[in-house]
Amino acid sequence: MPDQPADAVAALAAGSAALEELGSRIWSWQIVHQPRNRDDIPRVERPAGWLPDFCAATVASIRDQRSAFADELAALDVGEDVSDLVDRRLLISLLARVEWELDVVRSWQRQPRFYLDQSIGTVFDALLRPGVDAERIREVVRLFSAAPGILATGRENLTGHAFAECAALALDELTDIEKRCAAVGAALAQIYPELGTAVTEAAGAAAAALVTFREWLVEQHPSMTPWVPVGAVAYQQFLRDVAVMPFTPEQLLAIGSAELDRAIALEHLERNRNRVAGRPPAPMPADIEAQVALEDRQEAEVRQFHVERGLLSQPESLGRYLFAKMPAYLEPFGFLGVCDDLTSATRLDENSVKYTPAPGPDLPYFYAANAVDPRAGIVHEGAHYQQLALAWRHPRMLRRHFYDSGANEGVAFYNEEMTLAAGLFDDAPDTRVILYNFMRLRALRVKVDVGLATGTLSIAEAARYLGTEVPMDAATAAQEAADFAEGPGQAISYQIGKTQILSLIADAARQRPGQDVDIQQLHDYLWRNGNVPIALCRWEFLGLTDQLAQIGVVLPGQQPPTS
Repeated sequence: MPDQPADAVAALAAGSAALEELGSRIWSWQIVHQPRNRDDIPRVERPAGWLPDFCAATVASIRDQRSAFADELAALDVGEDVSDLVDRRLLISLLARVEWELDVVRSWQRQPRFYLDQSIGTVFDALLRPGVDAERIREVVRLFSAAPGILATGRENLTGHAFAECAALALDELTDIEKRCAAVGAALAQIYPELGTAVTEAAGAAAAALVTFREWLVEQHPSMTPWVPVGAVAYQQFLRDVAVMPFTPEQLLAIGSAELDRAIALEHLERNRNRVAGRPPAPMPADIEAQVALEDRQEAEVRQFHVERGLLSQPESLGRYLFAKMPAYLEPFGFLGVCDDLTSATRLDENSVKYTPAPGPDLPYFYAANAVDPRAGIVHEGAHYQQLALAWRHPRMLRRHFYDSGANEGVAFYNEEMTLAAGLFDDAPDTRVILYNFMRLRALRVKVDVGLATGTLSIAEAARYLGTEVPMDAATAAQEAADFAEGPGQAISYQIGKTQILSLIADAARQRPGQDVDIQQLHDYLWRNGNVPIALCRWEFLGLTDQLAQIGVVLPGQQPPTS
């Protein structure tokens, strides 16, 4: 920079400022209109008084504004600075995701569970932050009270468009919804009795609207259209434009198949190692209090491990990722999302909390793993918290936001194998088996995601495949298959993101033959930029441009490819 002429420096600064100003306006708009979903990574803090709105007029307005923003971004000259060009590509990804969700996946027209998320899913989100008080209960009353109107809009939008299989998934979740709403209201009333009547009445009104929605689904279900996948062409467009991944669906399948074989082999080698050694199974904590205390100690040990092994910096300002007992007011709505609070950009001084049920023999797949060894969750969900908390501190505003799960889930999944290879679990044979089984699941998810998106797998076939091949409990398998069918492109993010990170490390080593890669420096960059697709990180961090054409990046002075 010092060697550049003053006018070039001024032009560069102007380009960065204009890009950030436009990006700020786009994100202020997106936070209002982004649909609520069940993933914990894309959660955003909404403006006061916010409610989901997908009426016809609002949907039309979203389309128009997205197009206007896309035109404004295309006309903006950001210069040749790679970091600015990366940030510009992030905004292109964001606007492509809006179009993908609104006009390709069309959850607002096809998936009845979408309106469970927009109505009572918002209540679940409001209750995640620890320390529920009167102000929070008033917010829950407001959200419960809005549910009837949101569900009425849902019936209008779904009429003539809803998929039968998606309606069946919603009906399963609505089976005992009256009891669930009542349980949430009653638990909150006990916390603050002065608002007991208000919250129980609002919960009752929401429950009545949900029952009406359920009855409408039952009536409409026989005439609904069968589920239709997005198709290979649209899926390829998602990979390039939204996920910013330089792969075809066929390449994804090849990666998933190779990694599945690797994971199965490693898992069985580990099982054999433990069998020959005659090691008994690890005992579970006696109760939830013991599990919470164990996780507290282990989380500190994992952070220290990262420092001592030169793997990842741990700033003192970084909060902690801690377990807590599942609250009575949250458990009935647990099906509506990941039961954790990863904090936010405005709560950087707070710890992250993962709510967990008591340890026992019949827990679902991931809760069972955390009961065996809380570190199984610390090295994944805990990595999510640290990655997000570091990204929220990023000096570049546009990198503080979520764009696609490939980077976020790739970092967390990579952290699992990285800590395993570094020796964190040398004392835990059962956990090593669990982590290899996690690898198996994430590789299978690639095959399931591609199969569902391109139409070679049905939802029921995907559930059976996950249940038998991981294996995992039938309820978790069914939930995963449903989520992946309704949100194509998310399930690939774990394995493909990790694969890209491993390739980035290998490329870094190739650039300096005979020298060690500064692993901590690389990891610090990846975690801090953990919202940035890995192909873009590779361009910025290593200066490699060979994948840019596959992710739709045209360098200054180049002509876009003709089609």
